[in-house]
Amino acid sequence: MSYLLIGNISALICQDCVEPLVNARIRVYLPAVSAASEQPIGIFNDMKPLSAREVLMKADRLLAEATLDDKGNFSLRWKEVHLFTEALELDLCLDELPGKNGTRQSRNFHLSKLVLHWKRNADGYVGAYAYVIPAVTWHNIYANAGAWVITGVVKPHFAASGQPHLKVEAYNAVTGQLIGQAHTNEAGRYTLHFSRQHLSNGVMQSLIPGRRATGPDVYFKIYRNNELLWAEDESMARLPGRQDLRPCSNVNIIYRSSRVKRASEQLGSWLADVITLTGQKRKKSDKYRLLTHSLL
Repeated sequence: MSYLLIGNISALICQDCVEPLVNARIRVYLPAVSAASEQPIGIFNDMKPLSAREVLMKADRLLAEATLDDKGNFSLRWKEVHLFTEALELDLCLDELPGKNGTRQSRNFHLSKLVLHWKRNADGYVGAYAYVIPAVTWHNIYANAGAWVITGVVKPHFAASGQPHLKVEAYNAVTGQLIGQAHTNEAGRYTLHFSRQHLSNGVMQSLIPGRRATGPDVYFKIYRNNELLWAEDESMARLPGRQDLRPCSNVNIIYRSSRVKRASEQLGSWLADVITLTGQKRKKSDKYRLLTHSLL
């Protein structure tokens, strides 16, 4: 007999966007024998940090470990060495953040201690577990790692839905340097990652007085099939929500296609030509009437 645990772990960037924990590792432990080390059962612990020593002390109780895929899903299997009514401990390790972002180091967190609901089948027991890291906790993890994530929907002016298959580039208004790029999904949403090293390019960046953090002031460019579709003016980086960007930010982008502008210019030129030609015809007609009147 064996146990199979499947599930998903993600994090809230903002209230309407969830980020899967790509390449994070989940561990399942047998419960500690010592009563002094017991945690409350059946609750989440909001990603309680674990020191390297605490992780080492639990090594002999490890049942299984797995790496999360690009959607935050995981699958764990182990032999039957405990009762299905026993509580298990679940921990998470973030060696690096999604997008291989931020400083690479071991970051260990305790997720929960709980009695899972197991379903019996021919091979053993099957259970499920899912957890979404709160936005505040995820923001703090990004901040400590010196990393940023921006998400949002890209759509044309006056359009109700987002546009898929567009490339989004984000620029630092202070240096004018590209800091990251991403593509929109079928719903028009992009998710862009960058870290502190993308802001300075190895040069120490001076702090601006009155700023609460070290985030960049950002503006964007939009491409379709590698053709520039729309470019923001750098002054947009001075708008609220664009200055001193928070580690986890939601920035929706509404663009006006340059093709519309070119079409408007062509229409304007056409109207000007029509007016000119009309004026010339009127002048010729006036001259003809004057000539006719003089002959009479």
